[in-house]
Amino acid sequence: MKSKPHVAVVGAGAFGGWTALHLSEQGARVTLLDAWGPGNSRASSGGETRIMRGTYGPDQPYTETAARGLKLWQKYERRWKRQFLHRTGVLWMVSSTDDAFERGSLQPLREARIEFQELSTAQMKKRWPQVNFSDVRWGIFEPECGYLDARASCQAVVDSFMAEGGIYRQVAVLADGLDTPPLRSLRLSDGTRLKADHYVFACGPWLGKLFPETLGNIIRATKQDIFFFGPPAGDTRFTDAHLPVWGDHRERFFYGIPGKGRRGFKVADDTRGRNFDPTNGERFVSQATLKRVREYIAFRFPAMKDAPLIETRVCQYEQTADSHFVLDRHPRMNNVWLLGGGSGHGFKHGPALGEMMADLILTEGEPSDVWRLARFAN
Repeated sequence: MKSKPHVAVVGAGAFGGWTALHLSEQGARVTLLDAWGPGNSRASSGGETRIMRGTYGPDQPYTETAARGLKLWQKYERRWKRQFLHRTGVLWMVSSTDDAFERGSLQPLREARIEFQELSTAQMKKRWPQVNFSDVRWGIFEPECGYLDARASCQAVVDSFMAEGGIYRQVAVLADGLDTPPLRSLRLSDGTRLKADHYVFACGPWLGKLFPETLGNIIRATKQDIFFFGPPAGDTRFTDAHLPVWGDHRERFFYGIPGKGRRGFKVADDTRGRNFDPTNGERFVSQATLKRVREYIAFRFPAMKDAPLIETRVCQYEQTADSHFVLDRHPRMNNVWLLGGGSGHGFKHGPALGEMMADLILTEGEPSDVWRLARFAN
């Protein structure tokens, strides 16, 4: 009888944690490693919430993986008897005269069977009177979608992985020689080594640091500022009971998540920030970005014009040039897989990508061309 393969997964965020769980469920022996723990403050999967959506424009694989993700989130919520996906709906406001992205999203949504509604400005005004829709031409509403509890679900995935018999170690992998074949073992920060049959590196913004020759010019970490504003006491118009998650396609793309429980009203400018060191970078938000976000809120959500800033967060995107993920073998090592490049939109796809990664390893499959490293070749 063939023995179970041993897979080392580096990174316990949305990509790595789900990969480890799916591998373990399919019979592999798995060791999961993370330097600071699942959903930690430095990680791209840290923070309170992430958006779950299917609107992605034309000619892309993400609406389909989002649809698979929706099913998997629901499956594991039932299994764990916990809720992580809050189906507030997602509203896309089309302010730009160029609506090719939104128009091109409709057919992929239909094909993936993600429910959606095309809304007129009048319909949106009637439904959400707390929003100023004065320059919005039309909208897409996805009622099955909403937002995910990020940090908490990362921990739940790792807990489930360990309950399956997986081994989790909070320890850092040292970068020495990882980019030079062959990779026979990992050198760890506690002085030990870990040997496995397969290695999956799903360590987000650190991928370029661990593999400088292969990924150093492909994945870069960018600083992204997130703001939470406090509505007046007793005003529920800006909570998830009365407002969906929203995206606003203007000259800049703004997005937000309504307040939940004791958290504030989350707003961010999706414009890519400057390069950022995820290990040592100090996480202070930009005053210029705060000013821009305040001006936007005053316009789009007039009742929140003077709302106090109650919390800030600096996270990072691990950005690729085309915003597509990287899911491929190392070009010179068949037993090493590189999984990352979430580029700010990856979290929701974690369950589906983890399932895909596990299948590729255990069946010796080939990844989709859209995610392969060859696309960056000159």
